Amino acid sequence: MPAQRRLILITGASGAIGGALARAYAQPGVELILNGRNQQLLAAVAEGCQALGAEVTLAPHDLSHAAALLPWLDSLQGARLPDLVILAAGINISTGENGSGEDIDASARLMALNLQVPMRIAQALAPRMQARGSGQLVFISSLAAWHGLPVTPSYCASKAGIKAYAEALRGGLAPHGVGVTLVMPGYVESAMAHDMPGPKPWLWSAERAARIIRRGIAGNRARISFPLPLAFGCWCLAVLPAGLAQHLVRWFGYGART
Repeated sequence: MPAQRRLILITGASGAIGGALARAYAQPGVELILNGRNQQLLAAVAEGCQALGAEVTLAPHDLSHAAALLPWLDSLQGARLPDLVILAAGINISTGENGSGEDIDASARLMALNLQVPMRIAQALAPRMQARGSGQLVFISSLAAWHGLPVTPSYCASKAGIKAYAEALRGGLAPHGVGVTLVMPGYVESAMAHDMPGPKPWLWSAERAARIIRRGIAGNRARISFPLPLAFGCWCLAVLPAGLAQHLVRWFGYGART
């Protein structure tokens, strides 16, 4: 009897981390459902995964539009219910070159994609996984979730929201055989990281990040954060007195521009 294929859904697969994770999981016996905004890059990722032996289904839906998202989520049932869901789609904005503040419409789009969309997907799929008694949801947050950076307030808020949501969801789903893993990366080589204001210490390649993330997912770890020095430093910002933490943030070069 042939082995049952593993079904993995990855959003943000046209991005650096999402694409690297797709390639990391691509092998015979695996079917990947890949979603991404950049259709040209998504097609290239799909081709690379197929060359590694995986079956690939593209899901080029605009996740921010419920009219497209909800029917697609409704189709992910029964044999099409993923074993693993990695929610890696996300965008970033900043306060601008002159520190004038974030654009309110751009901020709303960011919060929708970075926070509301993964919550909506989880709310649709988690009960089905719970009924089946298996599955795993993976949320991509950021080390920026520990302490807000003045140059990217909406991004930090969205990632802090995902952190809290994933931690709460894990506790509720664990008794039902469904795993939840929170990923808090530092700087990973990507267009998003390049555009983010401020220094970028301990910059990792997307492939290195994907290896660490995959290993943590396999162990159903509650939290995967890296690199260790930056993860420890960001955690310290969360537990230090607020005034001292904000002083350190400015001292390290992440203060608002004037």
